[in-house]
Amino acid sequence: MKEKIPYEVVRSRRKTADIIIQRDGSVLVRAPEWADDDQVENIVESKHYWIYKGLAEWRDLNATRVLREYKSGEGFLYLGRAYRLLLVGDQDEPLRLKDGRFLLRRDLVEQGEIAVAKAAFRDFYIAKGIDRLRSRVDYYGPKAGVAPAGVDVRELGLRWASCSPTGKLAFHWKCMMAPQTIIDYIVVHELCHLHHRDHTDAFWNEVDKLMPDYRERKEWLRKNGAGLEV
Repeated sequence: MKEKIPYEVVRSRRKTADIIIQRDGSVLVRAPEWADDDQVENIVESKHYWIYKGLAEWRDLNATRVLREYKSGEGFLYLGRAYRLLLVGDQDEPLRLKDGRFLLRRDLVEQGEIAVAKAAFRDFYIAKGIDRLRSRVDYYGPKAGVAPAGVDVRELGLRWASCSPTGKLAFHWKCMMAPQTIIDYIVVHELCHLHHRDHTDAFWNEVDKLMPDYRERKEWLRKNGAGLEV
């Protein structure tokens, strides 16, 4: 007897269903509004082998997840490069990148306030990401033949980016830890969703027109995304 796979269902105004293994290892079924519970269950059953294979890959990829410590000498990523951390005491802003090092105020971690230190990195990536991601959207938008209604950088949970029904694009601040080539792939991916909301062949054809090597970039993100953490 097959083991039942737990999953979450999100219904929307889409034509087809797809299944995603999210970054935390949970299974998400994105289904059309017309699909009832039995139909969703049948979809999951039909993809049973694929889901188990994907979960096994997820466990392998996350076995080497990096747990970073907030101490001098630890490496933190920015645009695909690791910069060593240095705890300092005489600095106005919580975190800055200077002379090839991340400088973090020592008082943010002295009493074990790791959440505050993480927030400093989050705010840094958001501030840097606003300009960089908007500039990449401005670069690729005309090539894709689209003009998004807005661009934002914020916490997006388990998604790298999102495209709202009104045409606004949002990017996870963790994108700023990836190399520029991967950031560009995420940008192109979301811009193409302004043409096609689903991951159909038509959607991937749009991505391919702008980025013929998107498969390699997509695979890099699949393999290395778990390491983009603070």
